[in-house]
Amino acid sequence: MPAYKAPVADTMFLLNSVFDWPKYGNLPGFADTTSDIVEAILEEGGRLCEEVLQPLNITGDKEGCVRLPDGSVTTPKGFKEAYKAYREGGWIGLAAPTEYGGQGLPYTLAAMINAYSASANMAFTMYPGLTQSAIAAIVEHASVELKQAYLPKLISGEWTGTMNLTEPHCGTDLGLLKTRAKPLGDGAYAISGQKIFISAGEHDLAENIVHLVLARIEGAPAGTRGISLFIVPKFLPDADGANGARNTLSCGSIEHKMGIHANSTCVMNYDDARGFLIGEANKGLNAMFVMMNEARLGVAVQGLAQSEAAYQNAAAYARDRLQGRALTGPKSPEKPADSILVHPDVRRMLLDIRSFNEAAHALVIWSALHADLARRAPDAKERQSSDDLLGLMTPVLKGVLTDVGFENTVKAQQVFGGHGYIAEWGMEQFVRDARIAMIYEGANGIQALDLVGRKLPRDGGRAMTAFLGEVQAFIKENAASADLAPYLEGLKKGVGDLQQATLWFMQNAMAKPDNAGAGSYDYMHLFGLVALGYMWGRIARAAMEQKTADPAQAAAMDAKLIAGRYFMQRKMPETAAHFARIQSGADVMMSMTAEMF
Repeated sequence: MPAYKAPVADTMFLLNSVFDWPKYGNLPGFADTTSDIVEAILEEGGRLCEEVLQPLNITGDKEGCVRLPDGSVTTPKGFKEAYKAYREGGWIGLAAPTEYGGQGLPYTLAAMINAYSASANMAFTMYPGLTQSAIAAIVEHASVELKQAYLPKLISGEWTGTMNLTEPHCGTDLGLLKTRAKPLGDGAYAISGQKIFISAGEHDLAENIVHLVLARIEGAPAGTRGISLFIVPKFLPDADGANGARNTLSCGSIEHKMGIHANSTCVMNYDDARGFLIGEANKGLNAMFVMMNEARLGVAVQGLAQSEAAYQNAAAYARDRLQGRALTGPKSPEKPADSILVHPDVRRMLLDIRSFNEAAHALVIWSALHADLARRAPDAKERQSSDDLLGLMTPVLKGVLTDVGFENTVKAQQVFGGHGYIAEWGMEQFVRDARIAMIYEGANGIQALDLVGRKLPRDGGRAMTAFLGEVQAFIKENAASADLAPYLEGLKKGVGDLQQATLWFMQNAMAKPDNAGAGSYDYMHLFGLVALGYMWGRIARAAMEQKTADPAQAAAMDAKLIAGRYFMQRKMPETAAHFARIQSGADVMMSMTAEMF
């Protein structure tokens, strides 16, 4: 049976020592979050994840969700009680606006709680996670009336939210969607159509489910220019805000999936269901992108979360599993065999995972802090700068953290040998659950195209220039440190590869767009390695300072420094391979005819 321990100490080290949490104290919501309070929040949230959510992970996977003949869906045993505890703890509204019942705390803390929760039970976390994404879209784009009607109960968790984009014929290309919206003359619309792959579309955890649905108003332009976003509740609120009449929508079926069995992935049918326009007509993608970007950051966290849970269990197994002897001679001669940690290849797998996890943990916090700055900084220029950076980093976070997160669950499974293939150890579930994160909220190939085609050139490359400038300034600032040299040398080479790859696109993609498409995936991962390497530079500097200031932390800091050197020696050199593939262009890739495939 797998276990999980929330990495609160590591989070606190990152917040305080790497990112200087107190310096954000002037921002709304930060003033009362002293180090002691933050640690108490994380410990309490971590305890809920460890003691309530994690024990339901395997049982929920085995039991799954069940659709009953009346179209209702039941979640696995224990989920209703766990959701009640999660809701009553206020975790859904942790960072939500106080005027609608939220706690108004930093988004960064919510991101960390979501990471702990997803490590403990990814399928469960999707129920409140999608609600948080719906809240973000409603806060930014809905009318005051809709905010007052829906936000308080979404934030309290009495109601949950969903996102309805995909249709049977229409996934990434939303311009093809067919769901219709007919004006009813009283400010509402009749929504008709079918949506598929709707996570948490129907369940028994909350009193009401609020669907955010993309549809085309009658007579609207074709393509994405004619898409609008609507709130379509399962139950229509009455004048007092309580559940009123049942809306004409239903769950037609639930999907039978590879993983996340405990989350109800539904086919949703809308038959003239009553809906309410969010924002302007035909501007639905603007509103939905708020929810999608929030959800993409959440999915990036899922990639890290599964990697973290898998690592914790693989490391524990490797310490205890006796098999063979060290190549240099027995390390435990009093035992029948040495632990498998004596074998370099086992260490390779574990250090691949750990060196990613620690840097990815930092990258999520760094990005979340920029999300807080984009919303809360008093200076407009600072808000714009952080929003630029967050937009640039979103496809990198989603694509790289989920790709590598999945690879790491496979490596952790490999550490277990044959036991990793057996369900009772839990490793194969981490593999199955992590796989979806590479697909939903925009498949990772789409994230790479979004990065290269939209985010990179936006505003004349302003965000990319700022990112490169920040990393180069860090390298220059610490160039005189001999201790940091092993970390900075690899980072400097990686930044050089990233700059050259960016220039190559500028010179070779305008006249031949396929060059951008052919190199986009490698560019995303090259960018990700540089971002992770930058985090390792900052972690290493902080670890050295902490080691000097507090000798009791020396062993813990040495472990970080070793993991960082490993990353620089074994992972950062991959930037050169990514750059070489980018330079190969699209000619060979595009030369085969369709019949040859």
